[in-house]
Amino acid sequence: MKIKDILAVLEEMAPLAYAEDFDNVGLLVGNASTEATGVLVCHDALENVINEAIAKNCNFIVCFHPILFSGIKKITGKNYVERAILKAIKNDIAIYAVHTALDNHSAGVNKIFCDALGLTNTKVLIPKQNFIQKLVTYTTPDNADKVRNAMFQAGAGTIGNYDDCSFNTEGFFTFKGNEESNPVIGERGKLHTGTEIKIEVIFEKHLQSKILKALFAHHIYEEVAYEVYDLQNSHQNIGLGMIGEFETEMDEKDFLTFVKDKMVANGIRHSAFLGKKIKKVAVLGGSGSFAIKNAIQAGADAFLTADLKYHQFYEAENRLLLADIGHFESERYTKNYIVDYLRKKILNFAIILSEENTNPVKYL
Repeated sequence: MKIKDILAVLEEMAPLAYAEDFDNVGLLVGNASTEATGVLVCHDALENVINEAIAKNCNFIVCFHPILFSGIKKITGKNYVERAILKAIKNDIAIYAVHTALDNHSAGVNKIFCDALGLTNTKVLIPKQNFIQKLVTYTTPDNADKVRNAMFQAGAGTIGNYDDCSFNTEGFFTFKGNEESNPVIGERGKLHTGTEIKIEVIFEKHLQSKILKALFAHHIYEEVAYEVYDLQNSHQNIGLGMIGEFETEMDEKDFLTFVKDKMVANGIRHSAFLGKKIKKVAVLGGSGSFAIKNAIQAGADAFLTADLKYHQFYEAENRLLLADIGHFESERYTKNYIVDYLRKKILNFAIILSEENTNPVKYL
């Protein structure tokens, strides 16, 4: 098995198009054509993790956080990033990061967070914007099913829990081909009229080239008429954060004790208790201060995230319980999810969970 074969599975798990624009995801180090000897899955691809990969004969590391995040101009080993990259290159170890591609996935980081707490009726807290497009095309009635089904197989027509969605109308068409034309129906130089089916489907924008390829391959016309529009609709199943509910509400202090236990947190910083029960909870793994207002607007009783600054605790505005459980802690089960996913998809191959604790924050 080559590394590129594993990349296909990883991009199925967390499409790179889901990542935020500021992020650096995908294959960061290494050659995709290299034969894979084993996969080591970790949270951060630090130097000690590279050593672990060498010891366990794994030449491919899948990490959550990208070790290369912002641009670097020199690799001299003067800091922890450069030392890790140098060691990986020297030992022919490839590194792949998923980060916000998995953050934004409906089954990703924040769903894992919710599942660890036992939250139900979950939905995305901040749906992704500018991610949906609509394609409109026209064909003959006897070609319509073939074109529709080809576009469905390419990923078009999915709306939430529904697949193969389209809208179809029948209309009247006209065309006249010039001397260079080669019409499938009618004759060049003569006006032709008839009945066509107008097909409309929506899709995630990164699938556009794949869907157009399917359209052109299965359409009978010499010249395919089509239109693609950007939609302003939010994508309700892709985005940052998640909100869900407990079956039974609990007191604020009991709630934080429960969270501390479930997320194995060494300490939780939180805003003032409000004397209210906790039932509806918003979560955002990693640095989530930007979503405080979204959690309030969604009616959350509590918002769990990490990396909150002093003044950001005031933003709770006595409307919800705001809690910082730690960056690593809020994402702690992500690498387990990646390992489980890869083991289900790639059988009889070494998929290893890293034993290194890369949490840089320590507690007394």
